[in-house]
Amino acid sequence: MEVIGIDIGFGFTKATNGRRTLIFKSLFGEATDIPFRESLSGGQDDYIHIETEDGALFVGELAERQSGVRYFTLDHDQFVTRFIKTLALAALAQLAPRNLPVNLVTGLPVGQFKEHRDELTRMLQGRHPVTVIDREGERRETVISVQKVRVVPQPFGSLFNAMLNDKGEAAERTLMSEKVGVIDIGFRTADYTIANHTNYLARGSRTTDSGISQAFDTIASKLQERSGVDVELYRLYEGVRKGSIRIRGKSYDLKRLTEQVFGRLATDVANEVNRLWSDDWDIDQIVVSGGGGAVLAPYLEPLVHGRLQPIDASIDARLNNVRGYWKYAKHLWDRGQPNSPSGPASPGKTETA
Repeated sequence: MEVIGIDIGFGFTKATNGRRTLIFKSLFGEATDIPFRESLSGGQDDYIHIETEDGALFVGELAERQSGVRYFTLDHDQFVTRFIKTLALAALAQLAPRNLPVNLVTGLPVGQFKEHRDELTRMLQGRHPVTVIDREGERRETVISVQKVRVVPQPFGSLFNAMLNDKGEAAERTLMSEKVGVIDIGFRTADYTIANHTNYLARGSRTTDSGISQAFDTIASKLQERSGVDVELYRLYEGVRKGSIRIRGKSYDLKRLTEQVFGRLATDVANEVNRLWSDDWDIDQIVVSGGGGAVLAPYLEPLVHGRLQPIDASIDARLNNVRGYWKYAKHLWDRGQPNSPSGPASPGKTETA
């Protein structure tokens, strides 16, 4: 039995089995024939090409570069019904060992957890035939057998990551005995939750639309005014990171604009948190997580009422939730075992949080 954590976000899909970690953009497109595959860069870029019951698809960066028709959404319901299963299978096809069952932990935003957790469980559990095609065109057919699925509120992944070690055992006793707030900022949403001695507090938990895509949308609008080109949001990551973007041969500076929009978004997030947690003045510390959280943390620190846990700049904050999901999977089904597939497990009923 293999245990896997998958964090399927609007911006990126992240997955890990403890030995290998994947991260790719949450988009896919129709697969096309690529007659010339040579590359001077050595072909080190991401290449995810799969066939499922929905047909042949390019996923992530490959779809962005090669697909004539691409699919990307910021709509919650459409993301669950049309995107999550494809993105999950793309990740599982890379990580799940052949002929071994899989147990997995994944998450949903706090606001969608109650409505969609059972649907997501049914969608992921079971046997899924998938064909993986490598960059040389070689085909590998496999059947991914997902036996158990545990769905948790998304921000709890970051808490599990901090509380558990790589064997799924309790490691950080302080956090487990405190009242901890979590600010988890992703691409589409911002999730806020409170864990009191690891117990979920519904009163202090909420999902809002204050994800980093709000800032990207403003940047894209300004770029369209200046360049006449409507840049897709998922193509802004590199330009925002570098501070500039080149459109039709002309370079556009993004540094000042990025600082302005990130500052405004951080103010919105801080106002939401301070209102939501106004009665929870006894929170011991606040964990800021997610790719958006890492970006906004310097702006948030002077605005949020409470003690923010410092962010380790050497760690990719986008992986906090998925690492926590995997550790929680170890805790549930493989506690104390090293990071390698164990023997076959007997079938069990679906598990939800």
